[in-house]
Amino acid sequence: MQRILVVGAGFMGAGIAQVCAQAGNAVDLVDVKIQALDRAMQGMGHSLGRLAQKGLIAESPEAVLARVSPQAGLANAARADWVIEAALEIEGLKLEMFAELGRLAPATTPLASNTSSIPISRLAAATPHPERVLGLHFFGPVPLMGLVEVVKADQTSPEVLERGAQFIRSLGKTPVKVNKDLPGFVMNRIFGAAFREAADLVAAGVVTPEDADLGMKLGYGWNAGPFEIADNAGLDTIALIGQFMKSVGEHDLAPRSDLVPRLVAQGRLGRKAGHGFYRYSPEGKRLPGWEAE
Repeated sequence: MQRILVVGAGFMGAGIAQVCAQAGNAVDLVDVKIQALDRAMQGMGHSLGRLAQKGLIAESPEAVLARVSPQAGLANAARADWVIEAALEIEGLKLEMFAELGRLAPATTPLASNTSSIPISRLAAATPHPERVLGLHFFGPVPLMGLVEVVKADQTSPEVLERGAQFIRSLGKTPVKVNKDLPGFVMNRIFGAAFREAADLVAAGVVTPEDADLGMKLGYGWNAGPFEIADNAGLDTIALIGQFMKSVGEHDLAPRSDLVPRLVAQGRLGRKAGHGFYRYSPEGKRLPGWEAE
């Protein structure tokens, strides 16, 4: 059994903590907001319950959840075998965290970020041992998605990169190695280009999100359309990624319209808020129809 420290108890952090616990690891889930920890534990309980009903986990939900320990601080980084940061997509916040984690965690413990867009090399530079920093970019909902990008920073040692791939396999996921540290890595650069055009077409009234999603699923074989994916990720996160991409000159990978920021300003953050491009039932089921602003 390894001890994993997951920093950030939002949608992604909770999902990462859950799959680490499902794989038999002890997990410290950290967030400064007690309410976020409470929501994460409750959400993991519901998720594990659904997986158990479908026969997708061998243990009881209670046994898996018992391996997750909510924490309000980073002190347990000192005993962690792996650290995975899954905080908000704000570079300054992540830099502060990596500086602190680099001080607290043992020098042999890999420090990973789940960032969607920020180059890992920038985060690694904030630590005293940048060679042990890498990206582990999970996709959400984490318990259901099989892909994880394993990202090599300029400073990442080959040993740590390989350890990252092995760790991802131990979680039952498939690693895709990213050998050059670009903003957005590989999958989000491809998605960003597609979502930019999709969002601009909706903003111009050419198509509804529902029809665009249907077209990408039936015409191109996507399992979920771009607006379903955005709602799952959180439109606040999508907006932050767009802001970052523009700040580093990647304008082709950020929507030209301000549709997403306008929805965020209205509190339409996606599935987690019950309303984004779609509305959602209290159980999280997507409801049909596009409600324009």
